[in-house]
Amino acid sequence: MDESGVSAQSRPPRPFLSVSEAAELMRVSPMSLYREIAAGRFPAVRIRSRLVVPARALSDMETAALKSGAVVDAAEWAG
Repeated sequence: MDESGVSAQSRPPRPFLSVSEAAELMRVSPMSLYREIAAGRFPAVRIRSRLVVPARALSDMETAALKSGAVVDAAEWAG
């Protein structure tokens, strides 16, 4: 349980991750992910000056890689 008394299992999944959180999940540096986002090769949402990564994009990329058994190019998901 967190400080609000709600267990992590009862909370709905977060729709967005910080760039640092997404980078950690993918085992890359946050700077590498920021560069890919800036180059238009990785999906992100800008809210004023902050960038967030849709959690579903990571999940969909993972599913596509597992389903195809091949390398998935993140740039194809950015468009």
